[in-house]
Order: sequence, then C-alpha cells, then structure tokens
Amino acid sequence: MTTPHVVTLGCRLNAFESEVIRSEATAAGMTDAVIVNTCAVTGEAVRQARQTIRRLRRDHPGRPLVVTGCAAQLDSQAFAAMPEVDRVLGNTEKLDRRRLADTESPVQVSDIMGVRETASHLLAGFEGRTRAFVEIQQGCDHRCTFCIIPFARGPNRSLPPDRIVERVRALVENGYAEVVLTGVDVCSYGADAPGAPRLGDLARHILDDVPELRRLRLTTIDPAAIDDNLFRLLAEEPRLMAHLHLSLQAMDDGVLKRMRRRHSRADAETVIARARRLRPETVFGADLIAGFPTETDEQFATTLSAVDDLGLVYLHVFPYSPRPGTPAARMSQVPGPMRKERAARLRAGGESARRSYFTSRVGFETDVLVEDGRTGRGSDYAPVSLDRDVPPGAIIRTRVTGADADQLFGTPAG
Repeated sequence: MTTPHVVTLGCRLNAFESEVIRSEATAAGMTDAVIVNTCAVTGEAVRQARQTIRRLRRDHPGRPLVVTGCAAQLDSQAFAAMPEVDRVLGNTEKLDRRRLADTESPVQVSDIMGVRETASHLLAGFEGRTRAFVEIQQGCDHRCTFCIIPFARGPNRSLPPDRIVERVRALVENGYAEVVLTGVDVCSYGADAPGAPRLGDLARHILDDVPELRRLRLTTIDPAAIDDNLFRLLAEEPRLMAHLHLSLQAMDDGVLKRMRRRHSRADAETVIARARRLRPETVFGADLIAGFPTETDEQFATTLSAVDDLGLVYLHVFPYSPRPGTPAARMSQVPGPMRKERAARLRAGGESARRSYFTSRVGFETDVLVEDGRTGRGSDYAPVSLDRDVPPGAIIRTRVTGADADQLFGTPAG
C-alpha cells in the first residue's frame, strides 16, 4: 500500500506520533502527501525544520506538503507564509483523520493549552522498526525558564493504564520484543488521573499483564520525580532495561536554579547512586545544555566534570538557543561562539566516556535486539555490529569482541 511520506524531526514522542500520522493520513486518502512533523525544542530545531521543508519541496514537486508538530503549533502563520507549504496543522489536529482530510482549511491550529484529554491511538506496528514506542502521557505542567515545549504540547494529561497495556499487548502480538514508554514528561504520568498512579505503577502493570514482553525501556525521565516503585522495579524486574536517560540540563546548582529545575546536583547524584546500588549494571545518559544564560566558566566546568564523576555514557548536548517568550531569553546571554565551544567540549567528554564504557564491555556477553541483520542494540542501549546476519527482531546472546567510540562489535552465540 502506498503511504504518505512522513518526515520526523525531534523526539521519540514525535517518532510515535509520525506513525499515527502515517496511519491516519493513509486512511484519509492522503497517500501522495509529504508531511513534516517538526520540533521546536531550540531555535536551531526550527531553522532545521525550515531547511527540511525547502529541501522536500525541491525533492517532491507537485505533491501537497503539510507542516505540523511543535514548531507549527507555536508559529503557524510563519510556516503558512512559506511558499513551499500547502497546509499547517497543530499538534492536536495532526492526529485527527478528519482534520488531515480537510483540505479546505490551509491552517488548522487550536489552542492546545485548553486541551484536557489525549486521544488514544492503537498502532499495530512501526514502519522499518524492531522496537515500538507507546505514548503514555502528553504535555507538561512545569515551567523551566528555557523551555517553550509546554506551550506547544499543552498541560499534562495521562492515558488510562488499561489502554496502554492494550497497546503493548497488541505490539507484542505483532512481533515486537521491545517497547519504549514515551511522552513529554513521563515522570508526571498519572498526576491527573484517579488515584494518581505513578510511572513505576504503570511499568509494573505492563510487565505483569504482558508477560510475553521481553523488554521495556523508558524515554527521558526527570531526576526530581522518579518514584519509589520505579526504583523497586529496576531492582526486581530484569525486563525493565537498566538504561536511564536523565533530563539533567546542567550540574551546577546556580545554573539549575536559574533554569527553574526541580533538582540539585546532589539530587542527581543520589538518584544515580541509588539506581546503581539496586542494579549495578545500570547505564546512564543525560540531556545537557551548554552556555545557558549567565553560565560562568566555573559553572560550566562543574557540569563538564559531572560527565566523568557520574559515569554518564550517552549524552544529548544542546548549545543553549533562546526561545522567544521564555524567561531565559531575557537573561544575560553567553556569546554564541562560547556556547558552541562549550557544547563541543561536552560532546568530547561524552565521547571519551562512551569509548571508555564500550571498551570495558569487551569480553563480556550482552543480549542484542537485532535491527537489520547485522546491527542491533544491547540491553544497555549500546549499538552492536554483528559479524554475521541474524533475523531482524530477534534477541540474541552476543559476545563482545571489540569496541570503538561509536559501537560494540560482537559474535552471536550459537
């Protein structure tokens, strides 16, 4: 079946939603459409969205081009004014088959701050993937000074646990061995629901009710809001992957306070130490912002040192990018070249840490989820290059024979 050409920019939640868009747009008969699901986490992300739109118009002349996602939600008129763009849809409208099919309205973007429910979409599979994403919540009620995303995604709203379990069960029945729980602020899951269930409660519910699920992984989590049940599950349930990616953003207390984050450096250190005590093999990643307004050399050095001090293996580094309408955009700015230089130093520190960790895995065995015959991901999320073909979707015990800064090399057992 011919399907729309959907281009995903940004986060794992966007990746999930792009699959919904593909399914709904196909059902709406939009098989010739080109749909760009944009990101707005930084100013650079918006610039890249515009660049992508122009390239897609050159590559697909004559096909209807639809722009949606967070950047479109925040500035619909700017995208509608681009000559390459035919239609603009907001974050609510992009998942609605009727809105997708409504070609009479070139701009459809509602006030997302008034949304109080999240539509439930059940997907049977994910195009070209061996792992699946399941949305558990939408939106965010926090107001970090650098972040525009709450205004693109709306307030926190959670999906019912039984509906999430139903999704997971359907994906497992369709051959998926790994499911990733995703959302905008997953540690706020359940805060708006009866009985206020937490993320740990939901994860246990999934693993108990879908015993055939072999791997459950979490998207980025907030170190200020990890509940006790999630820690207990980490200790007791090997099917919950011992790979935690933390939304740290910085590791200097002064910078964290200006960011209006809810954790301190000591809080992050406690979370990491507790997880490692419960499950020693736990591997950590982190989101970090370089060159936040007013950040001094000494404060940056504190964040840089945390990469080694805390053993952070997977870094997502962003040079600070001012977003109009956020408090941080009005603060005293670090010069652009300095932001880029600090980001480069963080990335270099992350590469060194990753190489050291990967090297330490040589000689050990790991379970690899095979993605395309000769590549896959270990339970610790390490990319693994195999020395022979294995059917995609299989989880196979693999001996690690070598490593570089980017991946492990392994020989499947048997």
